[in-house]
Amino acid sequence: MNELKIGICGWGNVATGLYKSIHKNKKQIEAAANTKIDIIVIGARRDNPKCDPKEVNIERDIFDVLNHDIDVMVELIGGVDVARELILAAIEKGIHVITANKAVLYHHGDEIFSKAAAKNVHVLFEASVCAGTPIIKMLKEELAGNRISKISGMLNGTSNFILSQMEDGAEFDTTLKIAQEEGYAEPNPSFDIEGMDAAHKIGILSSIALGTPLPPKDFYVEGITDIDSKDFEYAKNLGFTIKHLAVASLSEKSIQLRAHPVLISLDSYLAGLKGVRNGIEIETDLIGTLHVAGSGAGQESTASGLISDLIHLSNSDISSSSTALLASEANIQPIKKMRFGYYFRIESTSGDIDLKVIESIFDDNQISINLNKFDDANIVIVTEPFIESLQEIVVTALNNLDAIVGVKTIRIEF
Repeated sequence: MNELKIGICGWGNVATGLYKSIHKNKKQIEAAANTKIDIIVIGARRDNPKCDPKEVNIERDIFDVLNHDIDVMVELIGGVDVARELILAAIEKGIHVITANKAVLYHHGDEIFSKAAAKNVHVLFEASVCAGTPIIKMLKEELAGNRISKISGMLNGTSNFILSQMEDGAEFDTTLKIAQEEGYAEPNPSFDIEGMDAAHKIGILSSIALGTPLPPKDFYVEGITDIDSKDFEYAKNLGFTIKHLAVASLSEKSIQLRAHPVLISLDSYLAGLKGVRNGIEIETDLIGTLHVAGSGAGQESTASGLISDLIHLSNSDISSSSTALLASEANIQPIKKMRFGYYFRIESTSGDIDLKVIESIFDDNQISINLNKFDDANIVIVTEPFIESLQEIVVTALNNLDAIVGVKTIRIEF
């Protein structure tokens, strides 16, 4: 049996989860890898009281990990700048890299993969998107012969947990506090609830499936902080629920890349995924639509993704790297040029608002609507798809009406 010598950089929850999982399932992992798995060195700036690495070498400077005789460096320090420097230093020394760091791949992926290809080094990153849910290898290998036209899904467990609770009647602030208490959300949750975590993940998936660059050009990202529990009530009456959806899709000669809240049909696959679960829908030309769901966060699920990369590396031709990802020349379509159906919730000061005036605003912009009045204060409109650039014009016209105190809009994913 061969030996795979591992250096781990970082010693937080994910790194200690990997260490514990390797020791817990060592026989099973080594049998699958047909390789002896040895953790040679750990780069830890400080000890972690939750895990004793026993006889493993400890380096306080994470870059000193690369001076040991290791085959692969597992980068788990997080962040962007230092992680990039560490990964590139490993590649320069001919050391393979496994990472769960979506941010560094999103911002520097093209540079990292190009350097790895030049140095004949593997860079594996299954755990960077949806933790242990096996989406990366599925796109790169199992679906490699397919033309993928669309990837869409809930890629952030925190947002999905919050929206699932709100669907059951909870308020946003209360649910966010619960998510933080349960460890689903960070003390500063902005990265999750503002949509950037999902944006990083869909950017990586798009680079694999559609060839967009890393980093991609700017694309539309919106979080969930403006969603109100009332919107779930009205959406349900219309046959919808609300999810935070990240989307990469082919659109004529351009590519749509976006992450924002949407109304989706209650009958759809993604609508049924609750809590912290991630769910992805992949549209292909040869085998139709695939659905993938699983835990998108947590110590054990992330360790599962990392271990799958270790096994994959041990079973690969270790002397030859994966090829660099080739960036597409296709443009990322601006959100203003996309077409969406829309949910409008129009709040009025009284029940006496003239509905014909509201209808005329949509008629003037050639937008077909279905108007509903569920109570005295709120008018809910669902539109047929129209060009996004008209949305701001319609909202401005509605807000100029004396009886209207606010307009909420959410895109509809048909």
